[in-house]
Amino acid sequence: MPYVVNQKCIKCKYTDCVEVCPVDCFYEGENMLTIHPDECIDCGVCEPECPVEAITPDTDSEATDWIEANKKFSETWPNITKKKQSFPKEEQDKWAKEKNKKELFSEKGGSGD
Repeated sequence: MPYVVNQKCIKCKYTDCVEVCPVDCFYEGENMLTIHPDECIDCGVCEPECPVEAITPDTDSEATDWIEANKKFSETWPNITKKKQSFPKEEQDKWAKEKNKKELFSEKGGSGD
């Protein structure tokens, strides 16, 4: 049961989770992260690190719409293994409160490490 990043990550993109991942299975998009399902070892250490609860097991109802997106984009976006400030803190905190952000998803890749 790999973990999945869902829409709660969009425009927040806190990267606390990538630093604790023992297998470096996070990939960076322009405005969110994804987890490569074939690289995730299901250890779960990333889940509590996300301040917006955007990481869930793939069996969770919030993961359903994001399983395929995580697989697809983790195959093309650059790998990210270090915590970084993706957006200004004020912007991250503002978007962290928003619930439905699916329409804001960008397919563009991020810069990676």
